[in-house]
Formats: sequence, structure tokens, C-alpha cells
Amino acid sequence: MDIPDYDKALYYTLWGQWDDLLVLMVRTKDDLLSKKIQRFLHAYHYSIEERKIMNSHDNLLYYLDHAMKHEPSIAMEL
Repeated sequence: MDIPDYDKALYYTLWGQWDDLLVLMVRTKDDLLSKKIQRFLHAYHYSIEERKIMNSHDNLLYYLDHAMKHEPSIAMEL
């Protein structure tokens, strides 16, 4: 079973797995997701302004929420 990139990004973001998030940023085919991850990771590592970090984090989460609403959900067959 293949887990969609949005689910992975949400998991990695919520649990602070930045290395995995970076790998996902490079491998995803969704250019907008890749850019949102890039902006967040850059702000997290290099910004001294907490507001900038929080804004990029929130933007990433808002995008994931929006994308997941339009992505077909995974259903397990029993």
C-alpha cells in the first residue's frame, strides 16, 4: 500500500521528522508541496523570527489540509 505524500508530509511535520520531510520535498511530484516544505524548513533552520517560522508552518499545514480534502482516501479491502 502506497501512502500519499500529503499524509507523509503531515506525519513528518507533526512529529518533527525534518530529515524525512526533506527527502519527501525532493521526491514528491507535487511542486507546490515541495515549495511549501522548502519554505518551512528554510524558515525553521535559518530564521530568527518566530513569526516567520510559524507562518511557514501554518501555510504548509493549510496546504496539506486543502490537498487532503481533494485526494481520494485509502480504503483497505477486507
